[in-house]
Amino acid sequence: MSAITPSESESQGDLQGDLWVFGYGSLMWRPGFEFVERVPARLIGEHRALCVYSFVHRGTPEKPGLVLGLDRGGACRGIAFRVAEKHRTSTIAYPRQRVSALAYVVDRGHVQYAGRLSLAEQLRHVLQGHGRSGINRDYVLSTVKAIEAAGFRDNQLHRLAMMLHDAHPIQLPRPGEQEAP
Repeated sequence: MSAITPSESESQGDLQGDLWVFGYGSLMWRPGFEFVERVPARLIGEHRALCVYSFVHRGTPEKPGLVLGLDRGGACRGIAFRVAEKHRTSTIAYPRQRVSALAYVVDRGHVQYAGRLSLAEQLRHVLQGHGRSGINRDYVLSTVKAIEAAGFRDNQLHRLAMMLHDAHPIQLPRPGEQEAP
């Protein structure tokens, strides 16, 4: 099984047969396309990283959120979805609207590439992020839940999820109010 980006599939002309789509983030818990099979998969040479600023779906240009991308090096466990040949074209079109490719490998020269951020920096962006597709915190926690359901861990994301669980806003009393005992 190999990951095929839309530009590669278009240049190869009419590809036939079923299509495999690798899910490593939100596609794991919300694929959004019809599939006939879903199996655990491992992509070698790329790793999952919260390294893409989101200016639309999980943040804004003023308060960017962070979303996952595949960055160089390592390996990434995820879910491979087998799509029937009859749904090939519509499936290729769908991830383009969400993640720009079937296996989105980050472009390190792009303005939205966040690079390697510290956990504290990731936490700040995720806590502030809210965009068209919802709250950035929910995106991270849903992805961690899907990773756990698939039977593996992503240590970096799990650490961030623990920090997000601990990051409850402190409700300070308003002037003139007393604190509850």
